[in-house]
Amino acid sequence: MDGRRRKEVQEPTHLLRMNDRIFDRFSEFIKTELGIKMPASKKTLLEARLQKRLRELCMNSHDEYCEYLFSASGMEEELSKLVDVVTTNTTDFFREPKHFELLSRSILPEFYSRRGGARNVNIWSAGCSSGEEPYTLGIVLSEFARQNPGFTFSILATDISTKVLRMAVSAVYPEAKIHPIPMELRKRYLLRSKDRTKKVVRIAPEVRSHVRFRRLNFMEEFNFDGKLDIIFCRNVVIYFDRQTQEKLFSRFCRKLSPGGYLFIGHSESLAGMDLPLEPVAPTVYRRI
Repeated sequence: MDGRRRKEVQEPTHLLRMNDRIFDRFSEFIKTELGIKMPASKKTLLEARLQKRLRELCMNSHDEYCEYLFSASGMEEELSKLVDVVTTNTTDFFREPKHFELLSRSILPEFYSRRGGARNVNIWSAGCSSGEEPYTLGIVLSEFARQNPGFTFSILATDISTKVLRMAVSAVYPEAKIHPIPMELRKRYLLRSKDRTKKVVRIAPEVRSHVRFRRLNFMEEFNFDGKLDIIFCRNVVIYFDRQTQEKLFSRFCRKLSPGGYLFIGHSESLAGMDLPLEPVAPTVYRRI
């Protein structure tokens, strides 16, 4: 942000309203660039979420913010901040626990019996948010590897938000977040801070070493090599329209190995989509 814009303004004490012309421009841009639908019913939500950005940038109107965002410097400096504004990052360790039960009791034993340690199991946590999902996967697979010699795995974790990716890479979480993790696994795969007043934990190195993070916009190409055995994309595509969802799931299928698995969220559905998948459990599908 250049010095010209760092002017003193009266901090707004009420929600600044956005006119329809500006909202339509934001809505079209967010849909095109991020795939996220932003209907008129979301206008008040967008106004509320942008309030903090306007305050931080010392701006008095959405028109001023729009002018800045769509400038060359705005696209470079502000786009990632807009992504943080319009995306929702709600996640927990062991969220939708039946998925992880199926993974450890059925899918991983299947891979192991078929391959042994002959090939690495490759997993993608798509829309990983602040890291709870990929680290849960890392704990589950580390536990399986501990009991099954020769089993190896790697996890790619991606998100569009650089803010949540920084949190994920740090692998540090408040103690209040770890309650869903069974006590035995906490003892094995979590490290407590030496300063107990901080009340935080960090994921152990043996789990972190299997997870690599990178930024990815689903509207861009999946420019990473190799086929995947398991894709977790849960509670992400609910923000996209049906046409975008089907295109995205088709691209996931092209990245899945035959016999690989796709996990989606319980609020999502593949009904009516022409995809090379067969259901194996609620919201779990196998690549045909």
